[in-house]
Amino acid sequence: MYALILAGGKGERLRPLTDTLPKPMVPVCGKPILWHQVQWLKEAGVTDVVFLAGYRWEAIQDYFGDGQAFGIRAHYSVEDSPLGRGGAIRNGFPLVPEEEDMVVVLNGDVITQEPFGSLSRRHEERKSANPSHLATIMVVPFVSPYGLVDMNPDDDVIGFREKVPMPYWINAGVYIFERRMALEMPELGDHETETFPRLAQEGKLSAVKSQVFWHSVDSFKDLREVEEHLGSQ
Repeated sequence: MYALILAGGKGERLRPLTDTLPKPMVPVCGKPILWHQVQWLKEAGVTDVVFLAGYRWEAIQDYFGDGQAFGIRAHYSVEDSPLGRGGAIRNGFPLVPEEEDMVVVLNGDVITQEPFGSLSRRHEERKSANPSHLATIMVVPFVSPYGLVDMNPDDDVIGFREKVPMPYWINAGVYIFERRMALEMPELGDHETETFPRLAQEGKLSAVKSQVFWHSVDSFKDLREVEEHLGSQ
C-alpha cells in the first residue's frame, strides 16, 4: 500500500526551527513529525511513502534516504514551484502504481493515534454500498480555542471550562483515496476548497469521526502539547 504525505510546508510560526527545515521535519520528542507519521503508516501496512515536497526538501531526503532504514520504500515528488496542496497530490500520483486501488494521504503536520482500521473499514463499506465513492476523510471534534464561562439562569458565573469540544467536526488531514482520485485533483490549487466540496455534493465523500488523540503542529504551543501527550504514554 502507498501513502502520499504533503511535506512542503514552510511552518513560518515555528521559526527559527523551520529556517533550515520544512515544517514536517520539526522534531517532536526528538523525532521529526514525519518519523511519527511513518511509524503510524507502517502499522497500517503501508510499504511505500511518497513525500510531496518543495521547501527545504533535501532535509527530508537526507533523513529518510531510500527509506530502507525505516522499514519503507521512500519516494520523492518535488515541486519546482508551489502547486497548492491539491496540485501537489496530483503531481505525486504518477509515482503510485496503477494497480494500487487505495492510497493513504496525510497532511505532513498532523499526529494521530486513530487506528487505521477504522478508516479502511469505513472506506470499504462505503465503496461497497456506492461504487462511485472516491474518498474517506477523518474528522475530529472542533475544540473551542477560548475558555467557556458557565452561568446559571440568573447569569451568576458558576464555573469555567477550557478546551471544550464543540458540536462540530473539522477535517483532520487524514484521508483514504481511491486511485482514480488523481483525476479529481486540481493541477494547481487546494483540494479542500475545490475538490472536496464538489465530491460532497456528488455523494462521493464520507467521513470517520475520531475521538482519540489527534493534533496538528502549527505553533510552539501545539508542539508543547503534542510532546506532553506523547511523553505521558
